[in-house]
Amino acid sequence: MSRLSLFNSPFLLGFDQFERTLDRIAKTSSDGFPPYNIEQSAENRLRITLAVAGFSMDELNVQVENNQLLVRGKQTEDDDKVYLHRGIAGRQFQRTFVLAEGIEVVGAELDNGLLHIDLERPLVESRVQNVAIKGAGGSKASKSETIDVDADTQGSAKAGAKAGAAKS
Repeated sequence: MSRLSLFNSPFLLGFDQFERTLDRIAKTSSDGFPPYNIEQSAENRLRITLAVAGFSMDELNVQVENNQLLVRGKQTEDDDKVYLHRGIAGRQFQRTFVLAEGIEVVGAELDNGLLHIDLERPLVESRVQNVAIKGAGGSKASKSETIDVDADTQGSAKAGAKAGAAKS
């Protein structure tokens, strides 16, 4: 039996990595522990905050592996304590976040039972590439060139490219 793909269009070339990422997201645990928030702290910055009350810095681990942010917590059991009621979760956990290509973890901080993880998304530079077209005899009709466009000048470069195309 063949699997139905979300990216089954002939116009979507090279998107198999996105499909694998979606499969990975579907397989991640839907466990609600620990609770977390994701906030946008600036235009290109995000902050994930996890409620990890009772965990010390030594009992937490934050790492990035294959575009996944893995947050793990494992408390050591104190066998000397006898609990009459244990309402504070002291279990181990693993919380996974799939990161888009290029997102970087810039820091983590534990403050009053909240683990803050700061992420940054670098600004993407657009590239415009003109591809040379060869004639049937192998002669070049035009030259190839690549133009890097800054995010600030992207609009004016597109307008310039349209104007240049209109002149041709």
